[in-house]
Amino acid sequence: MLPGVAGIAMFLLFLTLINVFGALQDAFGTGAGKIGVLCLCTMLVAGLFGLLRMRRWGWAIVCGGCILLSCGYFYGYRLSHRPFYLVQGFFMMVFFLYLVRMEVRDRMV
Repeated sequence: MLPGVAGIAMFLLFLTLINVFGALQDAFGTGAGKIGVLCLCTMLVAGLFGLLRMRRWGWAIVCGGCILLSCGYFYGYRLSHRPFYLVQGFFMMVFFLYLVRMEVRDRMV
């Protein structure tokens, strides 16, 4: 396994847990925002375990999750102009660009 894949998986698992606790405490609202965050986190955790087992479906789910999170952070920056969202969005974009490299894709079964 590539060390970058393991590092990305650990960071995204930590980020997912933080978002789940935030959603359970109604930080994203009580309606569709809360349900959307919980669904995205559930899919991302399933994809992370698939990625750690070097499965192609896990890789695809994590790539999609990175793009969705990146777009969400850039949208959050557009609304609030807080630099934290911009930095997080660029982190997710770098993770996505790392995951779509040929060396990483070729190792997935």
